[in-house]
Amino acid sequence: MDLGSVGVRFMAWSEETGGGFSLIEHPIPPRTLVAPVHKHSREDEYSYVIQGRMGALLGEDTVYAEVGDFVFKPREQWHTFWNPDDEPCRILEIISPGGFEHFFDEFAARLAAPDFSPPELAVLGARYGLEFDPESIGRLCAEHGLTHPFLEMARG
Repeated sequence: MDLGSVGVRFMAWSEETGGGFSLIEHPIPPRTLVAPVHKHSREDEYSYVIQGRMGALLGEDTVYAEVGDFVFKPREQWHTFWNPDDEPCRILEIISPGGFEHFFDEFAARLAAPDFSPPELAVLGARYGLEFDPESIGRLCAEHGLTHPFLEMARG
């Protein structure tokens, strides 16, 4: 599944893990911001880099992770992540407890709709205990030399 700023390959659904977690592979295109700064109220996320390099904003701290590095994003922490380089990046992401993977399905369906608009993301996210800072997209893209599909939509 392609969400424009990130790919999503489901490796383990929460229904397969007794609700304990879901496991997703995220291919991230070069120089791409995955999402606006956001926080989860229900889940912790664990990212393991398997190709390339990942940048992440964890609260106020910017970190970079290389192949073999592990990044913990606890629930209630504002965060986002991106591919800072010109080469592809891939991460494995454990989301615990499981269930949040269904957000990606719903988001992909809305993103494909001709009448989709970025503010819908906040409404969908709220159903999954997710808050966004949409203003962070432009700032982070400018600061780190990145792109994000919502910037292109805004330019129309």
